[in-house]
Amino acid sequence: MKRPILIHPDPRLKKVCTPVADVTDALRQLSRDMLETMYDAPGIGLAAPQVGVLERIIVLDCVKGENETPRPMVMINPEIVAVSDETNVYEEGCLSIPDQYAEVTRPKEVKVRWMDLDGKDHKEGFDGLWATCVQHEIDHLDGKLFIDYLGAMKRQMITRRMQKLKREMARG
Repeated sequence: MKRPILIHPDPRLKKVCTPVADVTDALRQLSRDMLETMYDAPGIGLAAPQVGVLERIIVLDCVKGENETPRPMVMINPEIVAVSDETNVYEEGCLSIPDQYAEVTRPKEVKVRWMDLDGKDHKEGFDGLWATCVQHEIDHLDGKLFIDYLGAMKRQMITRRMQKLKREMARG
């Protein structure tokens, strides 16, 4: 089931999420809903707080090619355990900040530890777009948005645009 995506500014997007204690059927359903919502948006990543659930779960799939096999990933309690010194600059966007993009500098490579839907632990290295995406989504779990990496003026300008968008959406 597709879920509504919260739009910035929403106080839930600035909250630190609680760790997931158990993998339940409800959590499995949430992950299916999140993947459906992400693909429909369309996006390459989505964090639980973006659909109003303040738990540490993210979904991502950075496979973009039409002839490539999708690689949907669900990460429970993801944690970055290592980062490269080398950085990358990507123009980032966010489903909670529609149609707004800005260049963000992040580590080029990261190693992430997480639990899957079967309760198994994983550790994997990511680079390029995957590294940027997983860092962006984990930031959501810590109440941080990509615009928090920008200067105050640009951040305020984007926030005002989002407030205006929300007013227009409320009016229908």
